[in-house]
Parts: sequence; structure tokens; C-alpha cells
Amino acid sequence: MNVLVVLSAILFILMVLIGGRKGLRSFISLFLNFAVLILTVFFLLDPAMNPIILILIACAIISCINLFYINEVNSKTKTAFLSTVITIVFLVLLIYIMTDKLMIQGFSEEQVEELSTLFSLYIGLDFVKIAAAMIIVSTIGAITDVAISITSPMQEIFDQNPGITKKDLFISGIRIGRDILGSNTNTLFFAFFGGYLALLLWVKDMEYSIGEIANSKIFTSELLIILSAGIGIAMIIPIASWINSYYLVKKREQKALQKQEE
Repeated sequence: MNVLVVLSAILFILMVLIGGRKGLRSFISLFLNFAVLILTVFFLLDPAMNPIILILIACAIISCINLFYINEVNSKTKTAFLSTVITIVFLVLLIYIMTDKLMIQGFSEEQVEELSTLFSLYIGLDFVKIAAAMIIVSTIGAITDVAISITSPMQEIFDQNPGITKKDLFISGIRIGRDILGSNTNTLFFAFFGGYLALLLWVKDMEYSIGEIANSKIFTSELLIILSAGIGIAMIIPIASWINSYYLVKKREQKALQKQEE
């Protein structure tokens, strides 16, 4: 516990020194997001609650914290939030269908062997929706990160070149997104590999074949998370670029019209 406190203190000091006021807000947002997720888990234990609806509400709150609380309410955070909402709505249906088709809901064989000896697995919850909700919440961080990473430099480009056309601004957003796309998808892959390195070593000792690994529930579920997050990242690039370019140019035209009327 002392080690965790020391590491938290180091993180706090570095975030404040480097990020200043925004770094302090980012540090506080970690605990706010954690509180939202813990509260969501408690609600998920109620069989009367719809897990997907609960997760969508949680994702909306997390997006507000990550965008509006850290970066304040402005045009770039508004367009980033709207882009995030649209992308998540598209992803929900895809994730739910894929979760049902791949049959990754519930516990894997490796998990059941340990849990079934201590706990009852008949808890009255829809594990298809639980699995879909888990994947949705796993993608929200990457999607909001890409959204603000696109809208923020687009705002700077617009400020430096106020006469830029909507098409050129949109193309600039796409170019920014292309640079982000590769690094973020690789980050997701290495996060999966690092988090499940011990499991992969255990699978090797059990002498699983490549086919058994590829068809195992725990491997498929994690691969689906990576692919869903990657799809979300790819989708939000044109969505955020178009919405932001439309909003900025529309705002410029409205200001020009007001000056003419005056």
C-alpha cells in the first residue's frame, strides 16, 4: 500500500509540474472515472438493470469528465463529445451482434475451473449484455482521446488560417487522424499483450495448439476489444474532422453575417 501511495504522489507531482492546472484536473479525473465505474458495477448487479444502457450512461459521464472537466467547455470539446457519442452509438449495435455471434459471454474454461469451486455461477444476469458492456467501456478511453487529439489541432489550424475552406480543414483533420491511427492501434495491441503475458505463458505450458488458443473464449474476447476499439478509432477520425470543420466554418460565416448586418 505504501508503494502505491508513493507512486501516486510521484504521478501527482509530475502531472502538476508538467501540466499545471490541467495536469491537476487530469489527476483528479482518474479518481472521478474510477468512482463512475465502481458505481456502475454496483448497478450492474441488479438483474432489473440493462447493462448496455448503464454503460452508455457511464461512458457519457466519463466523456464529460475527460473532455469538459479537463479541457473545459469550448468548441473543440463540444465537437469531440458529439463525435464520441455518434461513434459509440454506431459501435453498440456492432459490438452486441459480434458478442452474440462469437459466444464470448460468461466465463472462460480457465476461469470457471477456479470460480465454480467457490461460487455459484447462476447469478441471473444476461452475460451477452455484460460482455458487450465490458467491450464498450474498454473502447471509450481510446475514442475520446482520438477525438480531442483531432479537434484541438484543427482549432489551432483554423485560428492560424481563418480563411481556410471547409474542405481543406476537413482534409487537415484526416491527415492528423492518420498519424494517430497507427500509434493508437499499436498501443491497444501492446496493452493486451502486456496484460495477458502471464496467461500466454500459462497457455504455452499447457501445450495449447494455435487453433485452441485462437478459439479460446478469453483470447477471442480480448481480440474483439482490440478490434472494436480500432474500429472506433478509425470511425471517429472522419466523424470528428467533418463535425469540427463544419462547426468552425459555420461559426465564421455567422460572425461575418452579423458584422454585415451591423
